[in-house]
Amino acid sequence: MKERVAGLVAQFPDQELDGVLISAPENRCYLSGFSGSAGYLFITKDNALLVTDSRYTEQATNQSPDFQIKQVRGGWGWLVEEMKASGVKKVGFESQNMTVSSYNSLIDAIKGDSSLGHVSLVPAPGLAENQRIIKDQNELAMLQLAIDAADRAMDQVCPIITHGMTEKEVAWKMEKAMRDFGADTISFDTIVAAGPNGAMAHHQPSDYVIKDGDPIVIDMGAKVGGYCSDLSRSIAVGEPDETFKKIYDIVLGAQLTAINTVKVGMTGEEADSLSRDVIAEAGYGDNFGHSLGHGVGLEIHENPRVGPRSPDVLELDTVFTVEPGIYLTGWGGIRIEDIVILREGGAVTLSKAVK
Repeated sequence: MKERVAGLVAQFPDQELDGVLISAPENRCYLSGFSGSAGYLFITKDNALLVTDSRYTEQATNQSPDFQIKQVRGGWGWLVEEMKASGVKKVGFESQNMTVSSYNSLIDAIKGDSSLGHVSLVPAPGLAENQRIIKDQNELAMLQLAIDAADRAMDQVCPIITHGMTEKEVAWKMEKAMRDFGADTISFDTIVAAGPNGAMAHHQPSDYVIKDGDPIVIDMGAKVGGYCSDLSRSIAVGEPDETFKKIYDIVLGAQLTAINTVKVGMTGEEADSLSRDVIAEAGYGDNFGHSLGHGVGLEIHENPRVGPRSPDVLELDTVFTVEPGIYLTGWGGIRIEDIVILREGGAVTLSKAVK
């Protein structure tokens, strides 16, 4: 964790910061190793402090040996004292995470101490998120375990889906299987969208009874060691109709085109267009409404963004999803999604579930 903290501190000069307050849970975990649900990090050039309440003090001590641990009961008194002791003047805060209420109470606490008149709070979003884009070997190992759990669950459950099952039943079988194959939990609510429900990209499983010939979109993920996987497959129960065959071939072609041609240095927008152009040329451009993909790690959606108007540059060893889809109102949808890592020679697919 020392290297990650050092990487954060190395960004201070460009931001003209003396310290930063970390409030986002995923960033707190990334920088300190602490996985509890409550706490803050206050990091300066000379010190790394983790504050939490009595429920988590022992856990924090065990998980974050590189941090000074302080037990607090609430409020901002601890931060006021730390600001005074460290002599900081410009403190960054995670404006993408902190609520207006918390920000206002912190401002009031600073104003309430006349000796801190020189201290200013500066929005500093993205400092840790940008570091998290490139995963180290330990992160990749956890990520692969999460990918493997979802892959194995998908391959086990898909062949036993039959007409008469409900979307909810299929979702539960997938979630149980992911746990059986090593997941700590699921990384997001499982999507099972059968028949016409598949036209809704983020349909939540219902009591809809699956019928012969129904197309089904399944989107799910496992979480292992805090790291998320994300996997989508589209299948048909019984004999697929001609629409399924046609749309599936277009989506699969679009996905493989992107995986086989994306390169280091492309922007998210350029990568997105690799699939989007295939779908548009087939006449279904208006039926692909979401981005091609997104980074994945401690959060199910993180940087880089891989979609229209995304300026994010895809760097060497970047991990992201490739998930084109076509959605037809009244019929259903097709989405195929894998996680890839970008190497010198192109994208390497980490997901292995049968397509």
